[in-house]
Amino acid sequence: MRVKRERQALEIERKPLFFFIGLSLSLLFVIVAFNWKTYDKTNLVDLGQVNTEFDEVLDMPLSQQLPPPPPKKNLEVFELKEVEDEVLIEDMDLNLDMEMTEDLAVEDVVYEDLGLEVEEEVVEEIFQVVETWPEPDGGMASFYSYVADNMEYPEMARRLNISGVVFVQFVVEKDGSITDVKVVKGIGAGCDEEAVRVVSGAPAWHPGKQRGMPVRVYRTVPIRFILRER
Repeated sequence: MRVKRERQALEIERKPLFFFIGLSLSLLFVIVAFNWKTYDKTNLVDLGQVNTEFDEVLDMPLSQQLPPPPPKKNLEVFELKEVEDEVLIEDMDLNLDMEMTEDLAVEDVVYEDLGLEVEEEVVEEIFQVVETWPEPDGGMASFYSYVADNMEYPEMARRLNISGVVFVQFVVEKDGSITDVKVVKGIGAGCDEEAVRVVSGAPAWHPGKQRGMPVRVYRTVPIRFILRER
């Protein structure tokens, strides 16, 4: 009776050990099952068949596999002949010593004073306002009488029926002559050119004066073009 109790006690003590061993084996089988690899039989190649085909390729005669080599060309061989350089270069002595047989003298250039004086051009002032204005001989009525007698109406202005006033500016010199005639306001059609022509040919004026001395003076006069029926 005592022996039976001891055996039961021993089995109870070993029961956890057996459970642990069984659990370990179960886990081992599961791991092996997941890592087990299977191969498709269709991908397997018969090595014996491959070797047979390879042997057939190797058994082909060489005359069918390799073409004959191209014929060799005859290469011309040029022989290089050694030419002896028999040209002798003679040494030449150059005498670079030069003797000066004549003395070269540099003459001084003397500039003579010719006594010529350079005159500076003095530009005289042209006045626009003076004490005594320049006037034509006989007054402005005489001047306009001259203009009317000498002016010709331009044919172009006559055809285009153009009339108006041309303002002409000029300079009355110290001697009364008229210079630098130009149009400051015109009407075109040949009237401007005709006004300049008539004024440029006018008789001399009495010069303008400043402090009792004749001076150059600007003057501007109107020249009227009036178209009248013939």
